[in-house]
Amino acid sequence: MRILLLGPPGGGKGTQSKLLVEKLNIPQISTGDILREHVKKQTDLGKKASNFMEKGELVPDKLILQMMGKRLLENDCLKGYILDGFPRTIPQAIGLDDLLIDLNQKLNKVIVLEVRDNDIVERMGGRRVHLASGRVYHIKFNPPKIEGMDDITKEKLVIRKDDQKDTVLKRLDIYHSTTKPLIDFYSKRNIVSNIDGSKDINAINENIIRNLTNV
Repeated sequence: MRILLLGPPGGGKGTQSKLLVEKLNIPQISTGDILREHVKKQTDLGKKASNFMEKGELVPDKLILQMMGKRLLENDCLKGYILDGFPRTIPQAIGLDDLLIDLNQKLNKVIVLEVRDNDIVERMGGRRVHLASGRVYHIKFNPPKIEGMDDITKEKLVIRKDDQKDTVLKRLDIYHSTTKPLIDFYSKRNIVSNIDGSKDINAINENIIRNLTNV
């Protein structure tokens, strides 16, 4: 089963990916993880990527796709995989199509987690973090015992820049303009399932599994 997860930032893709990894016994493929691995090991592709990163430039899609091609041939991908965070744009999706044709593979399902912008802002804007430990709270869904304080150390909690409202709204704008068109791109193949991402985590996962069993 080869799955692509789409959805807005803070929409639950990472959470659902981890649950699917456990249930389906297939790996989650993140371009960020692949990129870091190549750079860490200083492979030829990693060295090329580092040249762009050191200049503050984006790593070209062609380079990312070459890394992806190597990753998808590894043994743990034989039964399938979950793509999380790639493709993000139509050109990347076209590049992925070409890669999968070369590998004699195809996507079986595209899962779209639908969450309203207002709910995303509430989810992410309500996060509070204890930087030293990485403990994450939420003022509504998982509040600390004492407002603004870590439960264990009683140290001050902070709002990460990525969770600030202005940053979240900018990320949502990027999602709607560049990533959301992918839904139409894949819908033409009748492999898209739209899932209400505002429900309970387990209910969302059960809905995803139901859609996958119908493939």
